[in-house]
Amino acid sequence: MLNLYNSMTRTLEAFEPRDESGRVKIFTCGPSIYRRPHIGNYRTFLYEDLLVRYLEYLGYKVKRVINFTDVEDKTIIEADNQGRSMEEVTTDVADHFFHEAELLCMKLPAKIPRSSTSVLKASEIIAKLMKSGHAYAHNGDIFFDPLKYKDFGKLYRLDMSRWPDKKVRFRRDTYVGNRWNRGDFILWHGYRDGDSAFWDTPVGKGRPSWNIQDPAMIVQHLGLTVDINCGGIDNIYRHHDYNIAIMESLSGEDYAKYYLHGEHLVVDGKPMSKSRGNMLYPDDILGRGYAPHHLRFFLIYQPYRARLNYTHDRFRVQAERVDALRHTVNELLEGGPGSRKIARSAVDGDERRDTEVGQAVARLPVVFEENMNANLGVGAAFDGLAGILGRLLRFRTQGRLNEADRRATTDALLGIDTVLKVIFTD
Repeated sequence: MLNLYNSMTRTLEAFEPRDESGRVKIFTCGPSIYRRPHIGNYRTFLYEDLLVRYLEYLGYKVKRVINFTDVEDKTIIEADNQGRSMEEVTTDVADHFFHEAELLCMKLPAKIPRSSTSVLKASEIIAKLMKSGHAYAHNGDIFFDPLKYKDFGKLYRLDMSRWPDKKVRFRRDTYVGNRWNRGDFILWHGYRDGDSAFWDTPVGKGRPSWNIQDPAMIVQHLGLTVDINCGGIDNIYRHHDYNIAIMESLSGEDYAKYYLHGEHLVVDGKPMSKSRGNMLYPDDILGRGYAPHHLRFFLIYQPYRARLNYTHDRFRVQAERVDALRHTVNELLEGGPGSRKIARSAVDGDERRDTEVGQAVARLPVVFEENMNANLGVGAAFDGLAGILGRLLRFRTQGRLNEADRRATTDALLGIDTVLKVIFTD
């Protein structure tokens, strides 16, 4: 059974979907497309990709929403700085994301919603929150009062005893750093003269804040509840607790059963930042002669809940490791599933099987699933597979691997690689 670390309970829990039919709904925070994602962002997107792929491998039917945030303070500022429209800026970044996601074998939904397409839904949610007393208007803006929601801060386990007695309001979409804004947070930016982004809605003229945009897209495309909510570790500060407060104030029930959060990627031991000059993007690495599967493997190998330190040497070692396994598979299968030729003899079905070889082949999916079931343990799964494949290659050199064993090995690896996407992919 799949076990996932639930950030809400801070324990490892057996995964059980809400729907007994095996349908699973997942919301994963997508990129804010005012600027291109770096490899740390892709690390988050890739653990989410693994989760979706592995659930499907296990037989679940997954409906995933990954969103584009295209209307927020940062987008407006970036567009103004470039002297371009928000649509021009965000379209370029989105196209870049699609290209890199394809290179990294990310399995994306057929349609990715944008916050700009959920403005009406955001206004509907705000109207309901105002009617229930959770939200209120002030000087043209609309704010959410966390004290109206009894479980506010439960994901982070915020100490509410430190909440200020005096009313405090936070009007910006986002704030720098992992800090808590103890006060009311904004849902709707009322129109001001000169604003370049605004809509006319039932709650007034203006635009939805970042805090309401995810709930709007979730409600519009998944409903009021999901099975799993994913994101990066930084979302535990403010953002996901804001989403929970909005969703559960709206529905009166638990929004998600499981919360997953991936740790940061750092470069040479330091957080990435423009001021340090250590921002890394996929093409920075691929431009050094590496293949996309090298980058995917590096980003998924280490447990997603552990901080990942990128160094050139560590990346090179991991690239060599995955290529060594691919070479083993190539020798074992004589070119892999796309090029190997299996000569089926008349006695093919009656070939005598080597028990030790058969047991090793049968262990491939078992080892993979045992480790993946332990909170997506990709590294341990990969290492276990590498050990078994090394044994099978030795059996082959001893003439003990027949065509039936080779076909069974191929079938097992093809299934496994629907999740990992590093064994047979270019």
